[in-house]
Amino acid sequence: MNAPLYTTEILRLAASLTEPRTLEREDGVAEQRSLTCGSRVRTAVTVDGGGHVSALSQQVHACAFGQASATILEKGAIGRTATDVDQAVTAIAAWLGDSADEPRWPGISALAPARSRASRHAAILLPFRTLAAALAEAGARGREGDPPAP
Repeated sequence: MNAPLYTTEILRLAASLTEPRTLEREDGVAEQRSLTCGSRVRTAVTVDGGGHVSALSQQVHACAFGQASATILEKGAIGRTATDVDQAVTAIAAWLGDSADEPRWPGISALAPARSRASRHAAILLPFRTLAAALAEAGARGREGDPPAP
């Protein structure tokens, strides 16, 4: 018999996603949608002078796996750089595929039941891809000398 897809841990993570909040300053913002499942995530991020995430807010409209993934992302995002998040996206995508190497992101193993369900992969990756896009925008603004968004 197959293990349950929606474990107690996944449902707990999904239910514990924090509400979106207004950041004092938005250095980067991105909104993305999964064409596979229709999930949507909007992420706003504040970065420090070294490009590390110092605050973030997410608005998540997704299934339990997307919400659980967003909670896991949120718990491990502070202090990360764009490079860290880009590497995490690559590692998580490989792990969801067929890599035996678990990604180095705290709590990601809770999503292991979805590894065999390709239809859930886009929802799991969406929060990470959206954070990567928000950090790319923050980096572009910084290089262009634009002031941070109010």
